[in-house]
Amino acid sequence: MSCIRLFALELDCPGDPVYRSGEAVNGKVVLELHRQMDIRALKVQSSGVAFAHWLEQRGIGVNTLYNDYTSQITYFRKRQHLIVDNGETTTLSAGRHEYPFSFQLPEETLVTSFEGKHGSIRYWVKVKLHRPWHPVKKIKKEFTVIEPIDINTPSLLAPQAGTKEKMARVWYHNFGQVSVTAKINRKGYTPGEVIPVFAEFDNSTSRPVVPKAYITQTQTFIARGTMKQKQAVIATLCGDVVGARRRETWHGRAIKIPPVGPSILQCRIIKVEYMLKVCVDIPGPSKLSLELPLVMGTIPLHPFGSRTSSVSSQYSLNLDWFRMAIPEQREAPPDYSSVVTEEEAEQNSAVSRVEEDLSAVLERPFMAYVQEFRFRPPPVYSEVDPNPQPVNIRPRCMTC
Repeated sequence: MSCIRLFALELDCPGDPVYRSGEAVNGKVVLELHRQMDIRALKVQSSGVAFAHWLEQRGIGVNTLYNDYTSQITYFRKRQHLIVDNGETTTLSAGRHEYPFSFQLPEETLVTSFEGKHGSIRYWVKVKLHRPWHPVKKIKKEFTVIEPIDINTPSLLAPQAGTKEKMARVWYHNFGQVSVTAKINRKGYTPGEVIPVFAEFDNSTSRPVVPKAYITQTQTFIARGTMKQKQAVIATLCGDVVGARRRETWHGRAIKIPPVGPSILQCRIIKVEYMLKVCVDIPGPSKLSLELPLVMGTIPLHPFGSRTSSVSSQYSLNLDWFRMAIPEQREAPPDYSSVVTEEEAEQNSAVSRVEEDLSAVLERPFMAYVQEFRFRPPPVYSEVDPNPQPVNIRPRCMTC
């Protein structure tokens, strides 16, 4: 019967532990014994590794040959000895024993944790218990690292736009040309936000077309100079049918971002990228697709960041942006209560009451009475004197 009642690893961060670069990972190793036990060493190790792996097969005659593609990056590896192996055993009494430990994550930027089909980015703490004449007992606990991506940076607040056109063709017959112009307010978004899509679809063909918009996630794995990709559609938006020789405009059609992980762009072997694709199903086997890059961040847009950034970003746009600009839908004017405070409203009401009293005396509005004298228009100019002197009057001598 084993004398170990409990062998556990606990981290101080409650729930699902989440850290970022530069923070300390604190925890303890708990060991409960039924009776005394001899221990040779107790070690704890913290690691962070990015790993990509997949197999590709090809047939050579009746045989199948497999190519193994593997790559790995170790971001850090730290070790502590809670019970040092000095060649002698340490006897622990029955009961509960706790051994605290602490690791400092590297100050340089770490890559956000990730789990994919052909690779992963993982961070963990592992404990090894060495006893005489017993196999090594291990415990492993993973934790999450999320590196912040602030979408309030100028590069992520810049608008994204583009235009594309294509000829609809089936075999040797041309049906006409289809063009799409689209733009979004910025490049950086956070999960849960709504992206307003402004687009214009010009269908010059003789057949109807269907406009659509997608948000795609592309996972890229790199090993031995070879690249493996996996793409998935995470959100869709379908528009109305655009008839032949017609034009359709989207004035901020909304597409919502589902809960997804942030973009991963700093890792050399694993990348996670997002794209907004505005597509048109045209006659024929091909499809017209316009791609606008997206970056999924972790720090949302500041309350006053959108107005300031949009004004500053207008000066960095080139003339091509204005040529293909799509008129956005005008906003409604603000309410009177949101512009004028209660004190100003009371003052205005007091002034209106005084005007009503004066108007009762003068029998017409006071301001109109004043303006009648102060703002009388000048007489119309004319070269002919409207009041000429009589002819029989002798001219007056100016020297008399």
